[in-house]
Amino acid sequence: MAGIALCEPRRLYNILNQYRRFPRLSEPNYLCLLDARTQCEYNESHIITARRIEQSPTGEYLVPDYEELRCVRYCVVYDYETSSLDCCDNGKEEKEEGNSPSETAKTDSDSSCSQDAEEGTAVRHARSLEWFTRHPVLVLRGGYKHFSPCYHFLRTQKLFWIPQELNDLQLYPVEILEGKLYMGNFKQACDKKIQKDLNIKAQVNISEEPATLFAEGDNYLHISVPDKIEADLFSSFATISHFIVQNHHRAEEDVQVGRHKSTFS
Repeated sequence: MAGIALCEPRRLYNILNQYRRFPRLSEPNYLCLLDARTQCEYNESHIITARRIEQSPTGEYLVPDYEELRCVRYCVVYDYETSSLDCCDNGKEEKEEGNSPSETAKTDSDSSCSQDAEEGTAVRHARSLEWFTRHPVLVLRGGYKHFSPCYHFLRTQKLFWIPQELNDLQLYPVEILEGKLYMGNFKQACDKKIQKDLNIKAQVNISEEPATLFAEGDNYLHISVPDKIEADLFSSFATISHFIVQNHHRAEEDVQVGRHKSTFS
């Protein structure tokens, strides 16, 4: 039994944006992302490539294909808001109150988009999947409620993806510090949508070719280094670190000034 573990939103973001030659999401055994919310909530929007957990005619959640689970590298389950692995006893309380599992599932299936989907659904389903996976089943901490506003650009209503669509996905830079520091390639650094979505205010460009989005100045640092194994990066670390720290402090000051102004507006 592989067990279950919490998955921070930043980790899921990075899982979704991994690539080799092509996005890793196009690999059939890379990610099984399961949405445990109501059908209405799922249809309204869900995390990119997520599938809603299927239910039997009696309302019981079904385990996905055994062979798929056995081979998949990441199996991630999320509901609306679950933030702990200790909230999987709600089902017992429902039975004590007289609600059968089928009645509960039916109510969940027929409910409106109330955003009150039962907390702990993801944990309970993860417990049923851990018997089939080689790696721990991951439960998204904070669920869709927390992930969605942080990474709104990874929301979709799309239900089916063909391989070519997955190969052509626009990936985002890896997030190193939540909402503060990212690492990507030159193409991502020159993409206006990515810069806007991630609210990038400053950029370090380590390549021979200068970037085009950021003008020379306090918010742009260009370290001209050839793309070779023997290239010397170490000698520039102090300069890069100082630039990152300075821009971080500047951003913090801007936030404080903004708060001060809004107080008196």
